[in-house]
Amino acid sequence: MKKLSLVICACLFIVSTHAQWSPAGDKLKTEWAEKIDPQNVLPEYPRPLIERNQWSNLNGLWEYAVAPRGMAEPAGFDGKILVPFAIESSLSGVMKEVGDENELWYKREFTIPSAWKGKNIVLNFGAVDWKADVFINDIMVGSHKGGFTPFSFDITPFLAGKSNHKLVVRVWDPTDKGYQPRGKQVNKPEGIWYTPVTGIWQTVWLEPVSANHITAIKTIPCIESGSLNVTVATSKCNTNDIVEVKLLDKGRVIATAKGLTGHELRLGVKNPTLWDTQNPYLYDLKVSVSSSGKVVDEVKSYTAFRKISAKRDANGLMRMQLNNKDLFHFGPLDQGWWPDGLYTAPTDEALLYDIKKTKDWGFNMIRKHVKVEPARWYYHCDKEGILVWQDMPSGDMGNQWAPHQYNGGTDKKRTQESIDNFYREWKEIMDLCMSNPSVVVWVPFNEAWGQFDTEKAAEWTKTYDPSRLVNPASGGNHRPCGDILDLHNYPGPRMFLFDAERVNVLGEYGGIGLALENHLWWNKRNWGYVQFKNENEVTAEYVKYAGELQDMVKRGFSGAVYTQTTDVEGEVNGLMTYDRKKIKINEADVRKANQAVINELTK
Repeated sequence: MKKLSLVICACLFIVSTHAQWSPAGDKLKTEWAEKIDPQNVLPEYPRPLIERNQWSNLNGLWEYAVAPRGMAEPAGFDGKILVPFAIESSLSGVMKEVGDENELWYKREFTIPSAWKGKNIVLNFGAVDWKADVFINDIMVGSHKGGFTPFSFDITPFLAGKSNHKLVVRVWDPTDKGYQPRGKQVNKPEGIWYTPVTGIWQTVWLEPVSANHITAIKTIPCIESGSLNVTVATSKCNTNDIVEVKLLDKGRVIATAKGLTGHELRLGVKNPTLWDTQNPYLYDLKVSVSSSGKVVDEVKSYTAFRKISAKRDANGLMRMQLNNKDLFHFGPLDQGWWPDGLYTAPTDEALLYDIKKTKDWGFNMIRKHVKVEPARWYYHCDKEGILVWQDMPSGDMGNQWAPHQYNGGTDKKRTQESIDNFYREWKEIMDLCMSNPSVVVWVPFNEAWGQFDTEKAAEWTKTYDPSRLVNPASGGNHRPCGDILDLHNYPGPRMFLFDAERVNVLGEYGGIGLALENHLWWNKRNWGYVQFKNENEVTAEYVKYAGELQDMVKRGFSGAVYTQTTDVEGEVNGLMTYDRKKIKINEADVRKANQAVINELTK
């Protein structure tokens, strides 16, 4: 009878939890929204490149409050919010705007498992947009600025003498009233601009670790020498602690290296299997830290052997190469937005879906447009074998095309604070993706959206990571720097500039629009560069453009980006609808056309 009572209580708790949360508003939803369990939100381990066995997911229902900026912690909170969905999203259960004059407060309690006794406890955030202040048991333990990258705090000193612990996060995000990188967020969405995203939008989790533990792993392969250069960072630089890296192929250790934290270790592999888009071969890594001969921390990771470069072909044209072979990069502009979760995919299955459809359509690349994804997205790209061009999210914007100076739209140049913030956030973004083999091109600027000191930014990017190509400015304010000249033209492809010294690409074209009833974000003018009435018309126009692009490959284009993967809010120029429920093209015809473009380079 007692056991039955416990079961009944558990069931009532689950029903009560579901009753506290449901998607807010009447906007579009994906099919994955129906699969969300507020007790088990995004349960996958969030950081595949540094994976620990023990961890505790803090996603779920938290308390929230919106209060005027500068106030102390509210005495009362407004209700429940589902973390990690931004407060403006439907899946948060709130769907409320915050604005730059207010701050968003989060609060919850947590306990530390008894099995973690004697360990240091690290609190991890996947991403919080934009400025986050974190409190443990009413003690401020740290802050982070940057809306797209992970951060962590060792909270061990603040847990003593308690069993239940209070976690509070205070967030401020000025959206388009600040200088910070924000991508396509604006306070008044219209056209190509979207809803603001404020607060926690990626997984929050706890981990038990040793006092000295692994904090970062950087892997850079060299296929010519068959070597893998690995740099491991730890929380402390103890000179008597040893880092060990083991490289495994299908469970078998094939190379090992040991050294001090922060020093580059080199592992040799004879005739490594190369990663490419047809065979995305991954090796496993085991990385450990030992003190006085005893392992105090160990994590799992993975890596790959591949090379991205540029070289002249037999006709003297600069071409991008993968593993020293010419490869045409062709893929969609991918905004990474969701009608129900905004920045956050409802489930990991949903996150993977867009990547799989991109491969199904015959593309081999994705341009991640002025947004950064959770670490698991890049993991899926690594596993699926798709190349990624990674944009820096734009900010401090003024759409000025003057070639020699930046103008923020108010006749004022960027402040030093804004410049410093740009490089700090760009470095964190590059660090996030540095060891992902799928990421092959860095894109510091899009068009003239906040573009400044282009030569300097391109040089800094190339110096920080010489192993990848740099596309300094996709689509505008062209400067003689970096590895790539990138043109934008809508709707059809067009080559109107050419650089004999760099790779030439068409960084955006297309935008073929089709508005499908019952799959629209709003009932006002929906936007596309050209509009058609049905799937057949869209497919015909797409195939026509692909044929024109194919001819331009012969004349010098080495990559192209079609706009775009999905509809997004007011944009209806996606290959599928915003809710991912309708494909708007004949997939077989599009795949055939895309493969013909890619193969043109190697005929």
